[in-house]
Amino acid sequence: MSNKSEPDKRTDEIARAVIGAAIEVHRILGPGFLESVYEEALCLELGLRGLVFERQKPVKVDYKGKFVGEGRLDLLVDSCLIVELKAVKAFAPNRPSQGDLLPQGDR
Repeated sequence: MSNKSEPDKRTDEIARAVIGAAIEVHRILGPGFLESVYEEALCLELGLRGLVFERQKPVKVDYKGKFVGEGRLDLLVDSCLIVELKAVKAFAPNRPSQGDLLPQGDR
């Protein structure tokens, strides 16, 4: 039995809005910028779309009930969705495509 569950409706709607905003940012800026540029643009786009978010939010990290350090979330949208931004120059040429990883019957 799987422990996976679908997000609630609110979180799903927020995720769709964030994905739309990220697509818009990439459509306008294209590839090749530093992660900080995309983060700034995405924050502007989220604001234009009326989404509430916290940027570079510090979070405490506990291990077995003991504080072991602090991390940062790139974005926490509407207190329920963590967005971690990544910018890469290019995908590795030997990286398999997602379709290559699926069994033959699932393609």
